[in-house]
Amino acid sequence: QVQLVESGGGLVQAGGSLRLSCAAPRSTLSINTMGWYRQAPGKQRELVAVITSGGGTNYADSVKGRFTVSRDNAKKAVYLQMNSLKPEDTAVYYCNAAGRYYSGDYIQRFDSWGQGTQVTVSS
Repeated sequence: QVQLVESGGGLVQAGGSLRLSCAAPRSTLSINTMGWYRQAPGKQRELVAVITSGGGTNYADSVKGRFTVSRDNAKKAVYLQMNSLKPEDTAVYYCNAAGRYYSGDYIQRFDSWGQGTQVTVSS
């Protein structure tokens, strides 16, 4: 499988900004959709934002106009710029990526999750 490595979470006051990063190994063959999900205590994991290999994006209504998802295909990375953060944005944020990778002489499909990074917004 393909391991995704996340970084960038932390503690910020309401109205502040954070930028999350997530990268797959450079050796990954191709990545289709990449995105961000979050899970708050006692709640189900929910979609935050996704971006296709062609740059198409989709956002949760609760983050539209505040969050921006982007990707660098050469670096096999996806980013989430979070502005105007609110206490209700507090959650563990997970990146997700799906695509193909080399496994020996074969090409395999993957659908992987990052380890999660805590984002805490204080009021």
